Amino acid sequence: MARLFGTNGVRGVFGKDLTLELALRLSYALATYYQEGPLLLAYDGRHSSPLIASVVKAGLNAMGIDVHDAGLVPTPCLQYCTKRLGYRGGIMITASHNPPEYNGIKVMASDGVEIPREDELKIEDIYFSNRFMKSKGIGRDERLSNPVDLYIQGIRSLVDVDRIRSKGMKVVVDVGNGAQAVAVPRLLNMLGCKVVTLNERIDGSFPGRGSEPTVDNLGELASSVKANDADLGIAYDGDGDRSIFCDEQGNIYTGDRSGALLVEHVLAKEGEKRGDVKVVTPVNSSMLIDMVAAMYSAKVIKTKVGSVEVSREMIRASALVGLEENGGFMYAKHIPVRDGAMSTALMLEVLALRDEPLSSLISRYKRFYQYKTKFPCSREQSSSIIDALKATSSRVETIDGIKVWVDDESWIMVRQSGTEPIIRLYAESSSEQRLRQIVDVYVEKIRSLLG
Repeated sequence: MARLFGTNGVRGVFGKDLTLELALRLSYALATYYQEGPLLLAYDGRHSSPLIASVVKAGLNAMGIDVHDAGLVPTPCLQYCTKRLGYRGGIMITASHNPPEYNGIKVMASDGVEIPREDELKIEDIYFSNRFMKSKGIGRDERLSNPVDLYIQGIRSLVDVDRIRSKGMKVVVDVGNGAQAVAVPRLLNMLGCKVVTLNERIDGSFPGRGSEPTVDNLGELASSVKANDADLGIAYDGDGDRSIFCDEQGNIYTGDRSGALLVEHVLAKEGEKRGDVKVVTPVNSSMLIDMVAAMYSAKVIKTKVGSVEVSREMIRASALVGLEENGGFMYAKHIPVRDGAMSTALMLEVLALRDEPLSSLISRYKRFYQYKTKFPCSREQSSSIIDALKATSSRVETIDGIKVWVDDESWIMVRQSGTEPIIRLYAESSSEQRLRQIVDVYVEKIRSLLG
């Protein structure tokens, strides 16, 4: 079992769980893992990020590893540049959507995707056994110039820029005081959009609406879209790899509902209607994804929850698309990782090509109702709960925790968090009333099992 790495990298409260000593020793373990450079390093806008980045860079240099510094950029920018420029690997200092007191270290392979789970265990073994390689001298510390330009150029090459520009759409973007502030407004201007920005100042305290965009905290975005008579609204998380969309009427969509439209668009855009096309998504994603994929005879592959699981499976299966219900969308022709800016460009292309408002496009999909909550819970307790829930139905999936099918269009899922001592509960049904009934029954079951 992983002792450092969670669902997405190494994370913790800065100065408590994630100390500078840990960051330095981890840099030695990373040097031992990579063996040679150059590596690409970047960081988000959290207050502690530049300091952690300096320590990690110093540790790598001390072991003889060359490091190129991309500065403050969104995580997908670091990932794209790692692959595009042929780096040995990449390291991103970020805690993504976590509260301000957190930070983290994400480790990328040469393909720009976070390293596989088995490699995380290798790094942990090096770290805890102190089996660091001998220093090969002092590595070089260089600055990578214009990483954001390269990133934006890569995104623009994959969409119909002329068609998007011809529409002159008005877009409201809520960058959430996060790292996409350095990229998305520039991208939108290049795509001929009239841009209104919210929470555009990078601030590691995330004073605007917090670092994670949710349906509940995007009221300002919805109001601004309507007030500005905008065509589209988008909100990003702290490191810019996720995007939540708002239609012209101010309706905020969950990631898998907007993601279903992007899946359909990409499959149609590529002219792919063969049975060998693949879409990868975690087991807690909406049934809507399966319905859209079926329209194009695409195969849906389910994974454990976590963007690493989805990205790595996309590579293994040569899948075109991946997505998560939290607003993470992955387009393999760009790079098979979550990318809020790439998702934005694709959504603008949808609107430009279909010449129809977002509300109308999404209203065509069947409505599914969803619910999420969490409970404080140890790993031992979660194992007991999962075992108990297995007995409640003859139709269960155990890809990640347990997913119980109550009927053909209703399910409930429980899994242990990879980053916190909690269990998460997800539920979905085509009936809102049925969803409430299911949730009431299973919440009561879990509470009774927790005592």
